[in-house]
Amino acid sequence: MQYNFSNFKTELKKVEEFLSKEYSQLNIGRASPMILDGVSVESYGSYVPLKNVASISIEDPKTLRIAPWDKSQVKAIEKAIVGSNLGLSVATDDLGIRVIFPQLTTDTRKTLVKVLKEKLEESRINVRREREAVVADIEKQEKEGKMTEDEKFRAKEELQKIITETNSKLEAIFEKKEKEVMG
Repeated sequence: MQYNFSNFKTELKKVEEFLSKEYSQLNIGRASPMILDGVSVESYGSYVPLKNVASISIEDPKTLRIAPWDKSQVKAIEKAIVGSNLGLSVATDDLGIRVIFPQLTTDTRKTLVKVLKEKLEESRINVRREREAVVADIEKQEKEGKMTEDEKFRAKEELQKIITETNSKLEAIFEKKEKEVMG
């Protein structure tokens, strides 16, 4: 019996997408509305994503414009952005809120690369966790007699190939973002 890796591959794809999404939210000195995707604003007693209470647009390469649909939400939005620790400056004016992306210094770039490495390691840990679950399942199937010892070894070899390929993809995502950060 051939081991079915489709669920495992789906989980690994989710890990890759997670890493890409995390990287896209990091401030690399250019204004990008995606960096605010993780910001939740307290609105009428519950927390909602920022994009649900305001429109977000790019004003210039270093500035985002946030126009709340309810002007009474300005303070809550400002508090949420400052509290998100994204390293962004916030200025309120009569049109809403301006989010300013600071110029990256060498130290900031090095700090960002450390964060990139942490996110990469977090993704690798998720890959290892998924691999351990599959190995346990393969072992269980062999004990139950659903798989021969040869099939178990072939399945483990295939598993290792998939893991190596995934780790290469994660590394490529990291290297691309690192080049972008280091300019």
